[in-house]
Amino acid sequence: MRVLFADDEASLQELMRIELPRLGHETTVCPDGRTALAALDRTSYDCVIADLDMPGVGGLELITRVRETSPDTETVIITGKSSVESAVTAVRQGVFDYLTKPCKLADIQAVLERVRKKRELNLRLRALERRVRRAEGSTQLVGTSSGLDQVRRLISRVAASEAAVLVRGETGTGKELVARAIHEGSGRAAGPLVAVNCGALPEHLVESELFGHRKGAFTGADEHRAGLFEVADGGTLFLDEIGELPKALQSRLLRALESGEIRRVGDNHPIMVDVRVVCATHRSLEDMVKAGEFREDLLFRINTFEIAIPPLRDRRDDIAVLVEHFVRQSRPQTPADAVVADAATLAALAAHHWPGNIRELANVVEHALVLCDELPLLVAHLPARFGVLRPAVEPGAASFPALPASSPAIGEVPVPLASAGRPRPESLRELEMRAILEGLERNKGNKARTAEELGISLKTLYNKLHQLNDGTLDKTG
Repeated sequence: MRVLFADDEASLQELMRIELPRLGHETTVCPDGRTALAALDRTSYDCVIADLDMPGVGGLELITRVRETSPDTETVIITGKSSVESAVTAVRQGVFDYLTKPCKLADIQAVLERVRKKRELNLRLRALERRVRRAEGSTQLVGTSSGLDQVRRLISRVAASEAAVLVRGETGTGKELVARAIHEGSGRAAGPLVAVNCGALPEHLVESELFGHRKGAFTGADEHRAGLFEVADGGTLFLDEIGELPKALQSRLLRALESGEIRRVGDNHPIMVDVRVVCATHRSLEDMVKAGEFREDLLFRINTFEIAIPPLRDRRDDIAVLVEHFVRQSRPQTPADAVVADAATLAALAAHHWPGNIRELANVVEHALVLCDELPLLVAHLPARFGVLRPAVEPGAASFPALPASSPAIGEVPVPLASAGRPRPESLRELEMRAILEGLERNKGNKARTAEELGISLKTLYNKLHQLNDGTLDKTG
């Protein structure tokens, strides 16, 4: 750990300067409280050990400053003038321990070991909390197709190693599930798994999120903060959509992967971390290298071992199994012998192209379950893009704008709907617009999520909506 020791006794200063590094701690020794405050302004520490009585700035005043600027730092008071009053005051200020002089080096070593264990537990707790927030169901890879079996075999081979893994696959194929399976099959399973989507972080905060920052490093940095590399220490860091990482930060990531050292933003002192990195992308990193958008040396570093996840359209045999999995996940009381979807529904699902892959299928099943009072799921329960006519919206109900009633444009192919009334066939454009509006309604107007689910860019979605509404839609959503 990084330890700050402050005491005005020269003999103790010399002892700690020699012995604490021998015990494995990076140590700063200060002769008084003012020097210690200056050291705290320059860098952060895991533990501060301070003498109670020092000229100028005493131990309690020093600890008060530590509590204000670095709440994660543990503090220990050491004194030769112990009293009940000083002990009570120290406890009220949140000191980790209180030692009286003369104390043995073994006593200090024991305190620091307890500090280390507490810090380790706190990091694991943060990682667990983040994992719970991000959890999207079971880590089970559901399906029996040959493509998924190949993914399972590769996971079982690479999990036990320390190799960097690059998971490739379209959006919604389950890349994070593969990363979790790698982590849980590794020797790091007892450690944290920390997942972060590089494309979802604001560019100006990516560096702080990954590497942490010191208080005052930039506007809004009101306290010291550990980065995700520190939180993942001893475990696995999953960097999803690695292709979205800004070019300026790729060199910092490369150095962290090669050396195991990171530096918080605004801090000059390196921090050693023991982290296995698993990356994922839906983009061609090789094309990005040719375009000068991604570092070739970073690609080589993260791609020691590659796992490619097939899209759902290439593993249609798994659709029935996945539907049953999602139904039983939502309705755990479903009898074991229940039929969750009829043959016509499964056929309609198997015929779909699935641009949003498994994530889209999960949303379709959730939509159907809302409409289905009793199993099995029927074609009528599926979203309208599967060719099912919907009743008109009741007066006063919220809805997106109605589809245009104009005739098909040149080149459009009418597609008949499965309905006894044989209404006017919808054109491909109308089916496309219906799918977009269904997605917007399902995602409560979130355009970014809808575009991802449909497998199109956000720009394309805006263009389609402008075609529908003659450019009158708000582009801020």
